[in-house]
Amino acid sequence: MKWSLILLALTLAWVPADLLASQDPLADYFAAETARLSSNCLANISSLSDWQLRSPELRRQAAEMLGLNPMPVRTDLKPVVAGRLERGDFTVERLQFQSLPHLYVTANLYRPKRLVQAAPAILYLCGHTRVATNGVSCGNKVAYQHHGIWFARNGYVCLVIDTLQYGEIEGHHRGTYSEGMWWWNSRGYTPAGVETWNGLRALDYLMSRPEVDTNRIGVTGRSGGGAYSWFVTALDNRVKVVAPVAGITDLQNYVVDGAVDGHCDCMFMVNTYRWDYPMLAALCAPRPLLLENSDADSLFPLSGVLRTHAKVKQVYDWFGASTNLGLVITPGPHQDTQELQTAAFRSFNAHLKGQNAEIDTRTGRLFSALELKVFDKIPADQINTEIQETFVPTAAAPQLPSSKDAWEQLRESWIKGLREKCFAGWPTRQSPPQVTKLSSRVVGEWHYESYEIQSQPGVLLPLSLARKADDLKPAEIILHIGADVETNHANETDIARATFMPRGDERTQTRRRFMLLGQTLDGMRVWDIRRAVQALRSVPEYHDCRIRLEANGDLGVDALYASLFEDGITGLDLRRIPSSHRDGPDYLNVLKIMDLPQAVVMAAERSAVRLEPLQAEGWEFANAMKQSPLAKLKLTFVK
Repeated sequence: MKWSLILLALTLAWVPADLLASQDPLADYFAAETARLSSNCLANISSLSDWQLRSPELRRQAAEMLGLNPMPVRTDLKPVVAGRLERGDFTVERLQFQSLPHLYVTANLYRPKRLVQAAPAILYLCGHTRVATNGVSCGNKVAYQHHGIWFARNGYVCLVIDTLQYGEIEGHHRGTYSEGMWWWNSRGYTPAGVETWNGLRALDYLMSRPEVDTNRIGVTGRSGGGAYSWFVTALDNRVKVVAPVAGITDLQNYVVDGAVDGHCDCMFMVNTYRWDYPMLAALCAPRPLLLENSDADSLFPLSGVLRTHAKVKQVYDWFGASTNLGLVITPGPHQDTQELQTAAFRSFNAHLKGQNAEIDTRTGRLFSALELKVFDKIPADQINTEIQETFVPTAAAPQLPSSKDAWEQLRESWIKGLREKCFAGWPTRQSPPQVTKLSSRVVGEWHYESYEIQSQPGVLLPLSLARKADDLKPAEIILHIGADVETNHANETDIARATFMPRGDERTQTRRRFMLLGQTLDGMRVWDIRRAVQALRSVPEYHDCRIRLEANGDLGVDALYASLFEDGITGLDLRRIPSSHRDGPDYLNVLKIMDLPQAVVMAAERSAVRLEPLQAEGWEFANAMKQSPLAKLKLTFVK
């Protein structure tokens, strides 16, 4: 009998109507979490000395959240100039280099023809514009050629590089946005890391060019390119001036106001350390920084730009460099307008050339897409389309520990990693959950109860329980996680049966909001399950009951991880469990630390685990540990 469905129906019948009717039951939660992260941004830094002490670690954290700590090896770029285009006063080189072996970056280099000395250089980073001829991508560098032309005609060397998704080799920016690749979170991968790395290697290339004055390098770009401008400048002091255009706002705009709905994954870090975005912008200080935006830009709303500027200003004030921080707001939507271009050009002229002359931005697109295209044929050895598989290394497959001490150290390192890198979004101050009894009634020989649990402020969740009417203090509670668990205990006595529904809403953009807050939906469901166990313990008649968890699929994995952090769970009955987070629920960074078989082993030391695997492969470590005297595992695999 599917007790969980009966209990769930009884529970929902007693849930307050306003809770069921809410269009977005997590709206208050997201607002509160966003406000908390916003208030924490730069809150513990109050002076220049504090900033100088903290900024190296903040820069390391930024690199880690981009998948760049440790930084990849700077291998040979192997640059190739495929051809040149001549115009009256400038030359364009069609070139490519490899930022990693077989990770190709296609680019155009614009340079003045007549240079008597090394010139300042600009790295231009492109936004999301696909340019294709007969269905073949020519790279988004084509759409931004007018920027390179202007810089070359005005005495700059300008390198315009393609992005991963919209380059000549079309990779992926939209793993969680539209491609269902939630394992990117588990791997700690974001395409923002690849774009940042390609930008850093593009700086390496510019440094190698004899025409470039390596002490006068600036970075700019718009939209996606504006975001990459922040990332590159935050990590690399070779950038002397930065002018991101419509490329940043804050978590309030992204999460609460909904701007995230229009952005793919390349705009965001894996927010392990729970930053708000002004922290990233502050890492540019005290170098000249010009924030540019339109006043009607729905992707980067003006309110967030102004809040970001206000927070970053305090860092520039500490340096006594407030004149290095600029803000330009022009009328209009999210477009590459002449007003925005003019402001950026003026900033580079002032800071890299010491000029403040009038600026003429009248430069059209002089080249066809095919003229600027680099490859006649895509290299067969390219890894651009699969870079998400390798860019961030995963934890090595564990070997059987050599001793009990070695096992204990390994286990503790995994638990520590889970707390710090995967579940850092859990509340830091834990108080008993608020538990409200909604109903209590007897139907035949059964006594039904329904409760509402406050897992966190703004997160109210239903829990229902059924016990024999004459069994006032059952010895054990079987807690079903989710509504699709079919119990095998219908005829057992002295057992109460409960059903708990963790927070739901698996819509893509809801899940991405969790991601931006340094959480995942399933990671917070683990927390909810812990709170359900705590809630049952808080009811006097169930305080001493044994608690056994039953769940299927992803919720079964969530229950498994809850048992690692919550004492008093005596058993786990888990069905359809995958052998890897690649196929299961996503927790931030978990694959950089461990995988599901390791979690099963740790859980089976604490609770009796009955596990039905989704696939037979991948459980070698768990089976080896089951046979080893290093750990006494209560583990049963069920076919």
